[in-house]
Amino acid sequence: MDNFIVPNSNYTIKEWNDSNQIKYNQAYQELQTSELIQDESKRFSNEIHISTIKTHLDVNKKIEQRIDEIQFWKSELDSQFLETENEIQNLLKYQKRTEAFLKMTEVPLEISKQCIKNREKRISIDLVYDDVEVQLLKEVEIIEIMRVKLTKTIAQVVEKIRLLRSSNYYIGKDIADKFSALKIDNYCYTINSDSLPLQDKTSKNISMPVTPEVWEYFSDKNLRKAQQEYALSLSLRSKVDEMLHNAFECLQNQSELVNLALSKRIDETELAKKKFQENLSKVLVEIDKMDDNINEIQCAVEENDAPLQVAQIRLDERACRPNIELCLDRVERKLREEVNEIKNNVIHLQSMMLESKMSLKCLLSQKLTLEESIAIKENTLFIDRDQNLLLRKQIVYEEK
Repeated sequence: MDNFIVPNSNYTIKEWNDSNQIKYNQAYQELQTSELIQDESKRFSNEIHISTIKTHLDVNKKIEQRIDEIQFWKSELDSQFLETENEIQNLLKYQKRTEAFLKMTEVPLEISKQCIKNREKRISIDLVYDDVEVQLLKEVEIIEIMRVKLTKTIAQVVEKIRLLRSSNYYIGKDIADKFSALKIDNYCYTINSDSLPLQDKTSKNISMPVTPEVWEYFSDKNLRKAQQEYALSLSLRSKVDEMLHNAFECLQNQSELVNLALSKRIDETELAKKKFQENLSKVLVEIDKMDDNINEIQCAVEENDAPLQVAQIRLDERACRPNIELCLDRVERKLREEVNEIKNNVIHLQSMMLESKMSLKCLLSQKLTLEESIAIKENTLFIDRDQNLLLRKQIVYEEK
């Protein structure tokens, strides 16, 4: 008995059975839990699959809508970009037209000033402030005013071109961005789980995204700005057309007024010259007649010398009659009458000669005056007809 070994038992049969039962129960519970989890997982997986497909389709629809929105705004921007670009080209043509018109006024302005300068060389009474002078000064004033307006208009056109180009610059950038966005969204639309691309996981855009309202406002603002500049450009071109037309008519009309006044003045000067020449011809004829008249009077005076001497000698001889024979008879009286008559006639002839010589002097003076007047008119005609009228034929206005 001393050698009997007592077993080392820590658990009872009941404990053993309980332990086993617990483990059976735990295993069963885990199996139940596993089945539940598996069922739930399958259900959830199906739900996720369906949800993922639905979300994917919804995203694709949203991408389609976004593509439509971008294409709409890009189409609007493309259309406005082309309109603005065409308007820029139109304005460039208007700039050239206006610059050409401005260039066209250089020669008329120079000619008008030269005509005024030439007319300063008129002399004496012909240096008159006439209608030609008035119209020439007015023409210079009009041309200079038009040149100022044309210069300002060119500056306005250049500035409008700059503003249109600025608008198109921002529209162009917007179009480029939308083109890139379309390319990206179209590519995103084609991506699916069967064709996953290799990509860099790092974000390429660190900017904060904007709201759709801000995005739409940005393009709308660019579009409205370009449309506003486009409308203002159309208005400016209309004003330029009107201004160029009015300028052409104004300059053309004033040029015609100057030419009309100049032609009228030339006719008046030629008529005055003709009258002076006619008067000069008459004066020259009268001078010749007066010379002849003076010569005739001189001859008449000389013709009376001999009869006067005869009568005087007779009186002298008869004064030598002696004594009572020195009688105042009829012969004596007649001889005395003859002497007095001849002397009176000579005195009258001499008076007429003096008067004739004074008249001849006046005629000669008038001849010089007429010749001077003709020379003055010839100088004026040379200036107005031979210089200014020929110069003004170079003035040609063309409606631009």
